[in-house]
Amino acid sequence: MEGMKRCLFSLLSVAGLALSLTAPAFAQDPQSAAPARELAQLLADKKLDSIAARVPGSPDEFAAALVFPGQMIVVWAKFSAPAMLNEKIIKREFKEAYLDLNSASTPDSRHFVTDLGADGIRKGGKNQPADSHDMVAKNMRFDGSWKEDKMSEADYLKAHTDADAAYAKVLAILIEQIKKPS
Repeated sequence: MEGMKRCLFSLLSVAGLALSLTAPAFAQDPQSAAPARELAQLLADKKLDSIAARVPGSPDEFAAALVFPGQMIVVWAKFSAPAMLNEKIIKREFKEAYLDLNSASTPDSRHFVTDLGADGIRKGGKNQPADSHDMVAKNMRFDGSWKEDKMSEADYLKAHTDADAAYAKVLAILIEQIKKPS
């Protein structure tokens, strides 16, 4: 009986290992998942639809988010009139700051993320919402169709990893801003 238990345990262990090795990479939560959910929840708790902040260590770079039910749009970029944007942030005019940053930021520094689901930048796949990261002249739609985008799977995964890390960093800045006392 003891031998059968060990054998069954070994079989289950091997089966679990095999399943974990064959599970698609899409099943893993992106780095930005937890901060995206946290920011969306904080905005909902405070009954806000937007937030903006200056990027620490940079006098002219800012980040802002606008949230809709089930979606978050985040932009970060350099802004040519930082005093004006700082003033809007101090006055808690976050939506105006978002609109200014989205429309009048320095184009070659602008990053724009559309996070469908407000749950982090997902790698995408068939019948799943496609998040995107637009920057300068490169628009990356994470819909799992790396072949259609004429890129290798490795390049697609690297683009996703880079976008996800940058997005997570910006979300942390916005979370810190929203947690500041009013």
